[in-house]
Amino acid sequence: MGAAAVFAEKGMDKASMAQIASHCQVSKALLYHYYPSKDQLIFAIIHGHLLDLEASIAMAIDPRRPPEELLGVLVGVTLDKYRGADDAHRVQLVCSGTLSVEQQAEIRAVERKIVRHFAEVLARINPRLDTPERPLLMPVTMSLFGMMNWVYMWFRDGGLITRADYAEVATTLILEGIRDVK
Repeated sequence: MGAAAVFAEKGMDKASMAQIASHCQVSKALLYHYYPSKDQLIFAIIHGHLLDLEASIAMAIDPRRPPEELLGVLVGVTLDKYRGADDAHRVQLVCSGTLSVEQQAEIRAVERKIVRHFAEVLARINPRLDTPERPLLMPVTMSLFGMMNWVYMWFRDGGLITRADYAEVATTLILEGIRDVK
């Protein structure tokens, strides 16, 4: 989305609706018709990106697959959905704190669904991660998200490895690591 590019480049405070309208090649009136404020536009960017990501992950879940294979599929789907979403990621990181409490709650609800999909698969791979004595399921799940979510900072399509290659690397790091977690 063109608006995400403007927010990612200029930040919320410096980006104007006029700049966004110009970048998107629409009139300012049309932009204001659909998004009466920058907050609503930022929310739409982040929320739309996350809803699309969650739907793709949910569609890829096949409980009949071995969990190790399913984890690789989910990582691959996620990294593929991140293609072209660098600006939406930056907007999410930089601008989500400016949204209303209600908007932030809606975003967190979708984020939690996404995390839950991965956590359920990781728990199937190693049930010992989810014990009251040593609750490691969330730290392991979020470690995987750390590997995936920051890929936009260094990964370039057309480089020495593909997204599929990196999905395999990230999956292997998690799979090999969690086998020994006690």
